[in-house]
Amino acid sequence: MPSPLAALSPLDGRYSRSADPLRTYFSEQALIRYRTRIELEWLQALAAERAIKELKGFSAKTVGAFGALVKGFSENDAEQIKNIEAQTNHDVKAIELWLKSRLAKNAEAQRALEFIHFACTSEDINNLSYALMLAESRDKVMLPKLDELVALLKSLARKHAALPMLSRTHGQAASPTTLGKEMANFAHRLQRARERIAAVAVLGKINGAVGNYNAHVMAYPGLDWEKFCRRFVERLGLEFNPYTTQIDPHDWLAELLDAYARANSILLDLDRDIWGYISLGYFRQKVKAGEVGSSTMPHKVNPIDFENSEGNVGIANALLRHLSDKLPVSRWQRDLSDSTAQRNVGTALGHTLLAYNACLRGLGKLAAHPPRLAADLEANWEVLAEAVQQVMRRHGVPDAYDKLKAISRGKRLERRALAAFVKALPIPPEDKKRLLALTPAKYTGLAAELAKRV
Repeated sequence: MPSPLAALSPLDGRYSRSADPLRTYFSEQALIRYRTRIELEWLQALAAERAIKELKGFSAKTVGAFGALVKGFSENDAEQIKNIEAQTNHDVKAIELWLKSRLAKNAEAQRALEFIHFACTSEDINNLSYALMLAESRDKVMLPKLDELVALLKSLARKHAALPMLSRTHGQAASPTTLGKEMANFAHRLQRARERIAAVAVLGKINGAVGNYNAHVMAYPGLDWEKFCRRFVERLGLEFNPYTTQIDPHDWLAELLDAYARANSILLDLDRDIWGYISLGYFRQKVKAGEVGSSTMPHKVNPIDFENSEGNVGIANALLRHLSDKLPVSRWQRDLSDSTAQRNVGTALGHTLLAYNACLRGLGKLAAHPPRLAADLEANWEVLAEAVQQVMRRHGVPDAYDKLKAISRGKRLERRALAAFVKALPIPPEDKKRLLALTPAKYTGLAAELAKRV
């Protein structure tokens, strides 16, 4: 096997360790293993159907042997199948031939060899394999990692719930918030995105060459094939799709990929905001002994994890959005353009996983820097113009907005100047007292409460 240094894709080279959890689901060996699993599950289902008199149910021993074949599926097994494919030029047919060869010594299975791949088109096997790959990788890798990200953001939100921070709308000083509330915003958004990913129903079909059970009905006209196939698909944990051509139309897959892409867009927003807060000095990054930030500037501690995450989101979403647009489109009853495209689903999710991991690393290095946050607030008393204006409006002071605009728009409003303005207002003494006690750091509304309950 080539060294990772010779890998064409960084997923198999530089970032191979981070991408490892997805190899179980999306490597070539994994795809072949899933196909093998479907073929054997189909054979067992046929054997258990009384209407198919030429087949008898398999003993527990043989069923166990089938399970062991899938569970112990090795790289050597995959290589044998690839060698057969080199002769047949057909990947699914190669699995059928390999299975017949492997099962030929089992007396029970030997009688059933001609029922391997019975009435199936390759896409019956492929669509179910990909469905399981996507469903299982979602539940065992992608969602747990996204959950880690949400949990860390919630922790930061609660920790810094009451730490005041200057907001910036259009890049300009705006009404204050808290650092925790800004983390809570992202935690909530990603939690909703996670729920959308989890909610996508994964569909499957096993209805023959053009979706009409043609061969099934010809061989066994008395069997309710649609009911039989629905039961088979649902036993795999998938939702049955009753209307397809030769291929499942991939609509559910497009929904899932779109859901991943939408979550990634939120992650991109987070990456860029944190990058900006580091640049402003609101966060410092924990220094690791031995690390270098620049080849020439020794002082640098760069926000490289968030930059890495951002770059991988870009690659992932380019693939995810292309695939969600391309896969549901097929000429007439089938063309092969989806096959080569679909093989890149693992690559898209691989870059998504890299983005999750990089952001997690970056968040784990952050340390809030309260003095810098406080300094920015103290330098921008003009953000209290909003507060003063609203109290003026409440008490019917005319032209409240314009009066505040005159002393604050595009200017630094000093604390003393604002205090003098408030003292001269015709408003009740208790409200005047509240305004004079107000500081930018105290003008955060319900931010702390919102952050604490995320």
